[in-house]
Amino acid sequence: MNKTIFGIFDQIRQVPRPSKHEEQISQWLVDFAAQHGIECVADEAMNVIMRVPATPGYEDKPGVILQAHMDMVCEKNGDVQHDFMRDPIQTYIDGDWLKAKGTTLGGDDGIGMSMALAALTDTELQHPALEALFTVDEETGLTGAENLKDGYLRGRRLINLDSEDDGEIFIGCAGGIDTLAKMHYTPVEGAMPGGFAFRIAVKGLLGGHSGDDINKGRANANKVIVNYLYQLANYQLAIIQGGNLRNAIAREAEAVFAVPEADKHEAIALFNQYKAQVEQEYGEVEKDMLLTLDSCPMPAAFIAQDKAHRLINALVDCPHGMIAMSKDMPGLVETSTNLASIKMKEGYIEVNTSQRSSVETEKHAIKDRVHTALAAACDEVTHGDGYPGWEPNVHSPLMEVTRQAYRDLFGQDPQVLAIHAGLECGLFLLKYPYLDMVSIGPQMYGVHSPQERLSISSTDRCYEWLKRCLEML
Repeated sequence: MNKTIFGIFDQIRQVPRPSKHEEQISQWLVDFAAQHGIECVADEAMNVIMRVPATPGYEDKPGVILQAHMDMVCEKNGDVQHDFMRDPIQTYIDGDWLKAKGTTLGGDDGIGMSMALAALTDTELQHPALEALFTVDEETGLTGAENLKDGYLRGRRLINLDSEDDGEIFIGCAGGIDTLAKMHYTPVEGAMPGGFAFRIAVKGLLGGHSGDDINKGRANANKVIVNYLYQLANYQLAIIQGGNLRNAIAREAEAVFAVPEADKHEAIALFNQYKAQVEQEYGEVEKDMLLTLDSCPMPAAFIAQDKAHRLINALVDCPHGMIAMSKDMPGLVETSTNLASIKMKEGYIEVNTSQRSSVETEKHAIKDRVHTALAAACDEVTHGDGYPGWEPNVHSPLMEVTRQAYRDLFGQDPQVLAIHAGLECGLFLLKYPYLDMVSIGPQMYGVHSPQERLSISSTDRCYEWLKRCLEML
């Protein structure tokens, strides 16, 4: 275990850094630079740029930018008490894996930050002039990269440290856009006379990254719940909620509904049949899935039945998952969409979704499909500004150096790929079109979920790879 890298990561995991709340981690980075005598500037968006000069013999070589993002996805299991705005991430080692206790680990992208800071402070490393760019809000809007001003960066080559696959070089990524829908309603007071109330819930799903994991056959908790309700002939809906973040596959969801007493046994029988179908479909992947139907107290108010049924129908019709595979890069998901969350607010229900594609026209095509489905029930459907993809440059000189460095160290070729996740590289190119870029990182699994784990040995290898690249550039 590289003590420098994991020592820095141990400090980072103690600093709260939810997306859009990076004040503390931004200041921590500024303080880190001051402690180590590193030139540093923080811009108006709270992005932090650090600079160290070239070592002797590298003064005439073009500068290199190391880039990572500060924020982390804040997900936890339902039975875990944790305040991401205050509490440190509790970590432990399980063999080769660094894990967190019931929450996301923040290896995405805390370990990228750690490797960049280790390189900046490594007195034995030979390198060109180095910059480290740490951006805010990568996970929920890429606003740090979007608000980065022209002229801040001096280097002409950029190594993004936000990938999660050992021995792979990424040279392109998908673009994305969000679709948000709201259905306003006035609760209908009064319990169903002679009715029977149920709570259906699903938990224990793997969830995961809505880009990297979207084609792995994982269940979406929101879909599991609404697909059951869709099959009921006569019900009144009081509560429906599930999922949390737009860039995570929903792991938990629940609904509270009532049926006439005469339909109680039919609802139970239908559930038993449906549960068997779901377990058959996802059992090999979702080994810890727990789908339950329990009686509960009769709610005091419901959503009007016609509105509730339209909403469930719309959520069933709303696409989720992989839509198309790339025709140009085998094994790469081209287009996908994620039914991320259903949240009950005061006076309305909010549905969050996100769409991704490496083809700009297909990104908007799937956005339009989601819009059409949700508009059948929701009186307000809006879209975010979106972000561009990063078009692969198969002739990249930086890619060739990165590939050769891997060969020198490990005696084999790394894979060169594009990724179906959003990286900030596409936004950097809009302001710095001359940049030559690659993305690398150590092996992680389960990012954006409490199952997130980081390989210790892979992190050590990735840092050696990074150092070799810098020595060769």
